[in-house]
Amino acid sequence: MHKRLLSAITASVALTGLLVVAAAPAQAITGGTEDTASAAKFPNVGLLAFYDPDGRFRCSGTLVTPTVVLTAAHCTKGTLGKTIVSFDAVIDRAAPSNLPRATDDVGTGTSTEGYQTPSKFTDVANNLTFYTGTASSHPRYSDFTDTDNWNDVAVIVLEVPVEGITPAKLAPRNYLQQFAQPRLNQTSFTLVGYGTEVRRATSGPQRPTPMSYPIVRRYTDEIGQKLTPQILQTNGNEHDTRAGGGTCFGDSGGPSFKNGYVTTVTSYGYTSNCRYLGGLQRVDIPVVQEWLATKGVTPAA
Repeated sequence: MHKRLLSAITASVALTGLLVVAAAPAQAITGGTEDTASAAKFPNVGLLAFYDPDGRFRCSGTLVTPTVVLTAAHCTKGTLGKTIVSFDAVIDRAAPSNLPRATDDVGTGTSTEGYQTPSKFTDVANNLTFYTGTASSHPRYSDFTDTDNWNDVAVIVLEVPVEGITPAKLAPRNYLQQFAQPRLNQTSFTLVGYGTEVRRATSGPQRPTPMSYPIVRRYTDEIGQKLTPQILQTNGNEHDTRAGGGTCFGDSGGPSFKNGYVTTVTSYGYTSNCRYLGGLQRVDIPVVQEWLATKGVTPAA
C-alpha cells in the first residue's frame, strides 16, 4: 500500500498530494477541533507556504525557538526562494486563498523564484501576519527510501524573531521509549496542523473527500499503534472512541504533543480520506536532536 505525504498544494481549490516512490505528503486533521478561541491552545503552531518546481504548497510547523520553526523535510526539499509562516489560527474559510503569491505567480500557483518577501509583513485586508525564513532539511533525510534513516525533519530559520508567542519545548532524548508496547496502545498524542478538511462531497459520489478550504488550525488526539527507532505510528479515525481524527493534507510537519513536549512531526498517511494510520517522524531520537542542536534547538532537560 502506498503511503501519502501530508503536504497540500494551494494553487487551486483542488487538492493534490505529492506522490513519491515510497510516500506522499500529509493532509488536514479529520474530526478535529478548531483552535480558534481567543485563548488558543497551540499558538506556537503555524502555517507554512512555499513554492517548489511543482507549484505552491502548504504545510504546518512548530515554533521551537523565537527564530526556528520545526517541520518535515518533505516540506522543504526543493524549495524555491523563501518559506513564509503565519501563526494566525484562521488563514481563510473559502476561495480565493488569502495566502500571498510570489511576484511572478500570475494566478497559476507556479513560480520560478518563489517567495522573495520582507522578513515580516502584514496582510492588512485579511488581518494576517507572515514571517519569512529559509528552509533547511536534515542532511540524512532519505526521501522515504530508507526506513532506518527516514529523518523527515527540517527547520525554517526565520529572519526576525517571533514576538508574543512562547516556543514549544522539544521532548527529552528518547522520551517516547517509555510509551512502547504494551503501553502504546493505551496512550494518546495530540496532533496539530492546518491540513485539509475531509467532508462529504457536494456532488458526484458522496464520499468523504479532502477539501482545500477552510485553512484553519485544528487539533485532535490519536492513539499510538507502533513505535520504531524512527517513527511513531498512530491510529487516526474520528470514530475511534478512544481518541479523535487523523492528520490530512497540509498537516505535514505539524507536531504531536505529549505532556507539553513536541515528540514528532507529521510525515505520512496511508489513505486519501485521512482516516487510517498516520506516520509521525520522531524528534526525540539522537540523529534528529544532534542536528537540531546545530540550529540552536535543544531538548528539554
